[in-house]
Amino acid sequence: MTIARFAALPAAVAAVLALSFAPELANASEKLHGITTHGAPRLPADFEHLPYADPTAPKGGSVVLSANGTFDSFNPFVLKGVPASGIGLVYETLLENVDSEPTGMYGMVAEFIEVADDRASVTFYLNAEARWHDGEPITAEDVVWSFETLVAEGAPLYRAYWADVVAVEARDTTTVHFTFKDGSNPELPMILGQIPVLPKHWWAGKEFGATTLEPPMASGPYRVADFEPGRFVEYERVEDWWGADLPISRGRHNFDSIRYDYYRDITVEREAFKAGRFDYNNERSSRNWATGYDFPAVDKGWVQREVLPDRRTRGMQGFVMNLRRPIFEDRKVREAMTYVWDFEWVNKTLSDGNLIRSESYFAGGDLASTGLPSEAELEILEPLRDQIPDEVFTTQYRTPTTDGSGNNRANLRTALTLLREAGWEVGADRKLVNAEGEPFAFELLLRDPAFERIALPMQQSLERLGITMTMRTVDTSQYVNRLQTFDFDMTIAVFGQSDSPGNEQREFWGSASADQPGGRNLIGIKNPAIDQLVELIITAPTREDLVTRTMALDRVLLWGHYVIPHFHTGVHRIAFWDKFGKPAEPPRYGIGFPSTWWIDPEKEAALTAARGQD
Repeated sequence: MTIARFAALPAAVAAVLALSFAPELANASEKLHGITTHGAPRLPADFEHLPYADPTAPKGGSVVLSANGTFDSFNPFVLKGVPASGIGLVYETLLENVDSEPTGMYGMVAEFIEVADDRASVTFYLNAEARWHDGEPITAEDVVWSFETLVAEGAPLYRAYWADVVAVEARDTTTVHFTFKDGSNPELPMILGQIPVLPKHWWAGKEFGATTLEPPMASGPYRVADFEPGRFVEYERVEDWWGADLPISRGRHNFDSIRYDYYRDITVEREAFKAGRFDYNNERSSRNWATGYDFPAVDKGWVQREVLPDRRTRGMQGFVMNLRRPIFEDRKVREAMTYVWDFEWVNKTLSDGNLIRSESYFAGGDLASTGLPSEAELEILEPLRDQIPDEVFTTQYRTPTTDGSGNNRANLRTALTLLREAGWEVGADRKLVNAEGEPFAFELLLRDPAFERIALPMQQSLERLGITMTMRTVDTSQYVNRLQTFDFDMTIAVFGQSDSPGNEQREFWGSASADQPGGRNLIGIKNPAIDQLVELIITAPTREDLVTRTMALDRVLLWGHYVIPHFHTGVHRIAFWDKFGKPAEPPRYGIGFPSTWWIDPEKEAALTAARGQD
């Protein structure tokens, strides 16, 4: 999987969504306008615009969005600091993925791409018109410098993603060539296509590894216009942007300005939306969607609401147990934890029954494991039998269930049995203790107070077992710093996935990333069998092999009981003030906002007039 377009910024410890797998090329040594996982790209070389963009969309107007927490840096490429929301608007990559295809990528800074027949190298041919915001041309030397600097001084994920690259060279001012250690990692061309290209001349004399609030020089459709750390950041559209007339850009990047206002409390944030302080809200709470939009602006039609299908492969969100903590080393203890959280009660009481329990690290699509392992999976799993749980071979994974009444006694009895098998007993003061008399106590680290309401029932159930779980909600900076150093017992995290998993699986589950500060192996997994399964996914020669190997990994992760699985919804719930125009159909794998929406002058004028008369 490639590095998503700054959605997986290391300082934000977020989830990644992107692309991977072997680009099968009909003519492997020819210059191509795009690349995909199977066969030729869906869009022809002469495509005029993306199918979900309107090339006649008007430019102009402003949009105000919200962000949660704070920021203190415009450098999203290092561990230090918290980068500003929307900072990806100012940067461009060699290639860009499109949301109408599961894995399609097309030229951006690179006009063409050429993959060697043996897949042991790739060449990018830069667009001769590509320019930095100061008018200087983007060169192959910039690409080489970006790669080498990110590997040497950037966040650890860059070194991990590009570990199979053995050489990079600028063959001329617009041609850059990457050589791989071999041709066994077929996703590397796509991964390298997502390199954030940075200006070597602007960074000269600056400390790359430091945080900075100096607005960056870049090459994207927007630049930083104004900001106040922790309060807001505003981006303005670059009027003479070099990429405006590229087919992949027509009908996109329509707003003159995009501003992010920061809120530290989600309740205040929602009230600000109702008051019209910002224009668009992607509602994540099904309960709030059902009950929190009964306000005058909705009744009057000033605020529109839509529910759109979410066709993406979902990752895993859950209570994450840190295996670096002795209390969570034992698999029986972790399994016991899965019996404590009453999802059915949470779903019924707090979310009106709208949630779907996650029972896969790759829910949705064809990657999720189901039933028992197939013959093809068994061929992979059998050699690993002595390193993975027996249940992988004998039992279909299912999360524990309740009747939703709030009476979780049966599951708690099962949990207590597992805990006793792991060496924990109820002491004289009704507290659970180990053989040394040490109490079972841990902290749940949170960033968003909204998660407290789904954690509280678990805290109460744990107390009945004699376990003390304290909840601590901290600000964004402290949360990020603690996760980067793995300084937590349990937290809530998301492991984002795509339709084509690949290199990122090393970061999520690989032994090499378990002790790497700033890495994404939050759990601390060190399992040789999982390492082997990850490498099999990365080197999968066909889509069929990729699916089989991903299912095998999914089973091993599930039966490792590394997380207490949460839920997903399968839809996007969006609300927005009625001032926008948008294409008739959203992209298949997203919403298209803000990239392809625009300000409708007539709607905006009518809304302004109506609100003024109210």
